[in-house]
Amino acid sequence: MSTPRITLYTRPGCHLCDDARVVVQAVCADLGESFEEVDITADDELEDRFGEDVPVTFVDGRQHDFWRVDPTRLRAALG
Repeated sequence: MSTPRITLYTRPGCHLCDDARVVVQAVCADLGESFEEVDITADDELEDRFGEDVPVTFVDGRQHDFWRVDPTRLRAALG
């Protein structure tokens, strides 16, 4: 499998993160893409950077969305 184009930054117990993961998984499955999920609580720098703004999605290394993931916008970014 190729390098994931999407990075999903999350924290445990975050309901918005759970919702975002479902959207990202569905879009990736439809488009044959992959994603990686990073727990910001495991890294002080990420915790400082994103704080309560999770979930945060990056596509191809650039910030795409935070708090909610819109499947239409995500598909467009990957297209």
